[in-house]
Amino acid sequence: MNFPSDVKYTKTHEWIKEEDGLMVIGLTDYAQQELGDIVFVNLPSEGDDVSMGDAFGDVESVKAVSDVNSPVTGTVAAINEDLADAPESVNSDPYGAWFIKVQDVSETEDLMDAKEYEAFCAAEKEG
Repeated sequence: MNFPSDVKYTKTHEWIKEEDGLMVIGLTDYAQQELGDIVFVNLPSEGDDVSMGDAFGDVESVKAVSDVNSPVTGTVAAINEDLADAPESVNSDPYGAWFIKVQDVSETEDLMDAKEYEAFCAAEKEG
């Protein structure tokens, strides 16, 4: 499993990193492995507001439909339209297949670094 150190992580298995003044958000490698083959991604529209801890979209896999939560409060500056045609890219490249970019961030939840998130996932697996 891949735990890049250049991103931060949430307890609901999203990753986030700052890029050119925007917060880029996607689904972690752990999440995509747990979900299985992703067949559909539902995203908000540019200009929509997102709130820390609330769902901004969902992913549908062969196993289930799961919410994707925002680790920040702000406004959607961009969506990854490529996911509409290629949702499976979340499985093949979870840290390249970003979902949304958020601007005007006013609130950020407590995030984990790679080591903390890896330990969190291990503990969750043991359940």
